[in-house]
Amino acid sequence: MSSNQEYPGADRAAWCGPCRAIAPVLEDLAQASNGGVTLAKVNVDEQPALAARYGIRSIPTILFVKDGKVADQAIGAVPKAQIQAKLGALIGTTVRS
Repeated sequence: MSSNQEYPGADRAAWCGPCRAIAPVLEDLAQASNGGVTLAKVNVDEQPALAARYGIRSIPTILFVKDGKVADQAIGAVPKAQIQAKLGALIGTTVRS
């Protein structure tokens, strides 16, 4: 991943129903971006130190990272349109799937 690439990081756990529900939406949007967005999934049960580093207190949490820094976030199983809007603001174009 290049240092200037934008990506949402989805913090989740295997037992989390809302995490499983939103995963296909995130995967579709990442694929539809034609390489403009990379999706990174983190299991908070397996990576508690990483979750703590980013202050994850609720899951799912979607961190929108640009140039190696968290630029925005969404907490919970938010609507697809909200994720699209945040991605659009980050990469300067609308991502549709």
